[in-house]
Amino acid sequence: MPSPDDSALPETLLSADRITARIGELAQEIARDYPEDEELVCLGVLKGSVFFMVDLVRELPMPVAVDFFQTSSYGSASTPGEVVIKKDVDLSLRDRHVLLVEDIVDTGHTLNTILAMLRLRRPKSLRLCSLLDKPDRREVDVPIDYLGFSIENVFVVGYGLDYAERWRNLPYVGVVRTV
Repeated sequence: MPSPDDSALPETLLSADRITARIGELAQEIARDYPEDEELVCLGVLKGSVFFMVDLVRELPMPVAVDFFQTSSYGSASTPGEVVIKKDVDLSLRDRHVLLVEDIVDTGHTLNTILAMLRLRRPKSLRLCSLLDKPDRREVDVPIDYLGFSIENVFVVGYGLDYAERWRNLPYVGVVRTV
């Protein structure tokens, strides 16, 4: 894990304008795939997805219900993806269209487990929308239905992503370099 240099802001990887433009495009893609008269449950994975999800749902034309899901991933190298639910979904997902909104897909272990747990709730449909993807880090195949950006294997912060709860509020995605 990098140690941030406290004297410098992270180097910009994705500008706020570029993120905003891509969110508009993602909303159009999502709108094409869901009935406009049916409610879509947007389920954000806390905490990192909050900024992305808020901006995304504002752009969607259909009725939207919002809920959140929070997990902790515990495990060693021999048992990756062991997930503990810290905050469960409050809404019923049965027979509803559900869009899981995530900030970043990394190894895929935790998201694979979350998706499996959500499928047990018997939604009408379940799709994944992620702002970022690090395909070079993938260990478990996780289908991303709607993707903002594919990035290299760098440590990123901003726009909801953090380093020790720092830099979530940056309006852009930046790279933290080791010192």
